[in-house]
Amino acid sequence: MPPSLPLFLTQLLGPPPEAIGTWWASAERRVFERGQPLLHAGEHWRHLWWVERGALRLYYLDRDGAESNKNFFLDGALCWPITPTLRQQPVMFHVEPLEDSVVWTLPFPADADAPLPSVGWAPWAALEHRVLCALLDGKMQREQKFLQLSARQRYVHLLEQHPDWAERIALKHLASYLGVTDVSLSRLRSEMGLIKG
Repeated sequence: MPPSLPLFLTQLLGPPPEAIGTWWASAERRVFERGQPLLHAGEHWRHLWWVERGALRLYYLDRDGAESNKNFFLDGALCWPITPTLRQQPVMFHVEPLEDSVVWTLPFPADADAPLPSVGWAPWAALEHRVLCALLDGKMQREQKFLQLSARQRYVHLLEQHPDWAERIALKHLASYLGVTDVSLSRLRSEMGLIKG
């Protein structure tokens, strides 16, 4: 059976109640070309995304138009506006694929204040809890690394925690995520013996 978001969620959470299964069945499989935006700053985020294959990046633009990468989501990742604020207010970041990507999109209720069909279903609540904990832990760890570690140490940690990022994400995007220039990261990689002459 080919992959689908309903199948993925069923394997992850177990068979859903009928109303939730009907909601999951509304998901669409879409192909996005590299750079084709899924979401612009100022828009409302009204979908759950599952990356069947590909890579997405979330990034900010500063007042001068410089990009700052917030996070990356590769094969098998789920990404959705997990808090009410993210669903109800326009987002301040952009989302786009770093490579041609197959992404399943699951629409949320048109009324941003309306509860999701999954509210009250224990497996979904447990998933939200795990994801929120992982997001908070990730943000605290990233803050600690920026405050206490050198650029080299931050890059070493990235290689340990996300080896797939290092293989598939362009150096300039990794550099932005690490808070350094791509020139600095190239020099650092050379010093570490990661660039073959």
